[in-house]
Amino acid sequence: MRPPAVPHRYSCETLAALKLALLPGIGPRTMAALLERFGTAGDVLAATREQLSEVPRVGPKVISAVRNADAHVDVDAILAWCESHAVRIVAAAEADYPQALQTLPDAPPILFVRGNLELRDRLAIGIVGTRHATQYGLNEAARFARELARAGVTVVSGMARGIDGAAHRGALEAGGRTIAVLGGGLGQLYPPEHVGLADEIAAAGAVLSEYAPEAVPKGPMFPQRNRLISGLSLGVLVIEAADRSGSLITARHAAEQGREVFALPGPVTSRVSRGCHALIRDGARLVTSVDDILEELGPVAEAIPTDDGHQVRQPGELLLNDQERTVLEAIDTQATSIDALTRQSGLPIHRVLSTISVLETRRLIRRLSGQYVARL
Repeated sequence: MRPPAVPHRYSCETLAALKLALLPGIGPRTMAALLERFGTAGDVLAATREQLSEVPRVGPKVISAVRNADAHVDVDAILAWCESHAVRIVAAAEADYPQALQTLPDAPPILFVRGNLELRDRLAIGIVGTRHATQYGLNEAARFARELARAGVTVVSGMARGIDGAAHRGALEAGGRTIAVLGGGLGQLYPPEHVGLADEIAAAGAVLSEYAPEAVPKGPMFPQRNRLISGLSLGVLVIEAADRSGSLITARHAAEQGREVFALPGPVTSRVSRGCHALIRDGARLVTSVDDILEELGPVAEAIPTDDGHQVRQPGELLLNDQERTVLEAIDTQATSIDALTRQSGLPIHRVLSTISVLETRRLIRRLSGQYVARL
């Protein structure tokens, strides 16, 4: 029996995108091809069989699904479930859709979000690894997550057993933000023992999925969700991964998406560190501390406000103390004289000079001459 329609705040286009995205046979790339041809999800649903057949990768099964969309997707039932479970539906065209995902060729057209996505989540690092973690791996995942969270970085992971769970818990322990990307629907949380963890994550960040709420997690869904873990992040840290670990798929997605790849080394005899060692051999950045990660990352697309009101342009700025930040904020992208820095910062010249050296080391500024510097 169909549930009664519930009041909602979604536009007709969002509802059309929801219906289209959940049709059988329509993945993110097919959805993108349809939208490129017709412009809007509503126009796709209104298209004729002949028009649909002109779109690459669209065959008879997809055409049939689009033409009979109401028989495949019960939008009212999904809206009712989301309303009763405090879940929002976020379409790709909406302002609160994660900017980091918008550039992906296979970005999900719809996200189901429990919790909140914030502007500062653009400063995010993914942490992934094996479900069969050693105590060393669990400790390191929690340590890196805690230190990233304390620096103001959002920790992204997949809420799986092992490394993922430890990373989420580490961020929560530090009072930071964390985002869990699921390989199934929000109504089918996996693993079941992480239901309580999901509640904590939603209260301090977000739990999200591209799948319908009642979609049961299946093997192929997890590699597909891995592209979103990397896509939401400026870089991905792999902690303990065997030769064929799904975490290596996340690392591959990160490299293809132009994100940084970091790997934590383990004992040379450890089977679950072989994947990390292979990544390092192939060019991933070997890391032993959070500083290694933040100093490696380049500038973000636009300045992001932190909790204390400062504007961060590069993740490395999160490591600065008050004096270093004061000097950095006095430096322009054009030539700025050291005399002007001294006047504007109110610091003695010897402190300005020592701070300039620190900012140079962190690759936040560059010297133009003995008396002039510029912000990168």
